[in-house]
Amino acid sequence: MRAAAVRLEMNEPGSHLLLVSPDSEENENTGKRYLNMGNLLKVLTCTDLEQGPNFFLDFENAQPTEPEREVWDQVNVVLKDARGILDDLQDYKGAGEEIREAIQNPSDESLQEKAWGAVVPLVGKLKKFYEFSQRLEAALHSLLGALTSTRYSPTEHLEREQALAKQFAEILHFTLRFDELKMTNPAIQNDFSYYRRTLNRMRINNVPAEGENEVNNELANRMSLFYAEATPMLKTLSDATTKFVSENKNLPIENTTDCLSTMASVCKVMLETPEYRSRFASEETASFCLNVMVGVIILYDYVHPVGAFAKSSKIDMKGCIKVLRDQPPNSVEGLLNALRYTTKHLNDDSTSKHIKAMLQYGTIGFPSQSENHRPNSDAVLQASVASVKSEESSPLCCCPLVLREQRR
Repeated sequence: MRAAAVRLEMNEPGSHLLLVSPDSEENENTGKRYLNMGNLLKVLTCTDLEQGPNFFLDFENAQPTEPEREVWDQVNVVLKDARGILDDLQDYKGAGEEIREAIQNPSDESLQEKAWGAVVPLVGKLKKFYEFSQRLEAALHSLLGALTSTRYSPTEHLEREQALAKQFAEILHFTLRFDELKMTNPAIQNDFSYYRRTLNRMRINNVPAEGENEVNNELANRMSLFYAEATPMLKTLSDATTKFVSENKNLPIENTTDCLSTMASVCKVMLETPEYRSRFASEETASFCLNVMVGVIILYDYVHPVGAFAKSSKIDMKGCIKVLRDQPPNSVEGLLNALRYTTKHLNDDSTSKHIKAMLQYGTIGFPSQSENHRPNSDAVLQASVASVKSEESSPLCCCPLVLREQRR
């Protein structure tokens, strides 16, 4: 087998594992050995390697090379603010109590003013989140332009431009985390709905509105569409990726889809291969890889004509789902839900029943179970609905996932 010609080697103590073959060449500056691009491509595409692509993306330590620097600097400006956005979203408590009191006592002006005073600064935060999504979209466009250009193959791009690949991964990680926090916080839509209703009432009554200058009607409409999505950041990235492909008609669509599928495969292999996973300095890197794997699957599913779940897909969906289900219970339920509810082609006829079943089992309320004790689909649906019943009973509940399931 060709695999016998490839071995794992460490350049120095504590360094990451590298693939080395008899055809490896040594970098004259560092003395480190790297696989020739042609041989790396053989390793990535070789059908007699059961593990798939054996290629380590250094998400922890990758630094930009000179050719990457310009795009990396542009994207880094955006990513520097990502942590603060997540912290603000995690701390977002909402004005539910003030709104409830104002609604229950419509003639009490002091309560109306109190509710309005509580909501206006919160809407300012929501505006900041929305505007950051626009910056993130621009950053993604820059990265896709760099990672899918025709000067290298998609695989060579990821190998040569690991700092950009890391930034792409950081955007996906941020996106899934943002959407997870947003989906579990119905106060966001409740606050914004109350703001819009109150603002319209003030306009009708010719009452000056303090917050109107910050969020005008046009911006409010766009923000409303953004927050109406169950996963607004993921929708933004999916639309941006689709738009990138449609705007770059001279660029083969395979350049984009192969970049995404290769990254998904690399993440899967790093997670399921002990030799690679042991190189992570922190267990958080494993969680990071899981998020990235799911993120690129979803983007691939939107961009590729037949999606990620078809037999012709270059993503090993069964293997990726197995990696997710092999993680500690409840640690990846949000990621499994992202595949269940935010992908485009999962419910297509071309999707195998096995893949659908793998995603069905272990739904909310059911841990992964043995073959003889898996719940049927009706039981799973009943459990899913029951798990959100308490939220449905609240007059302020606007959880998009709940509403989406109700419409089905």
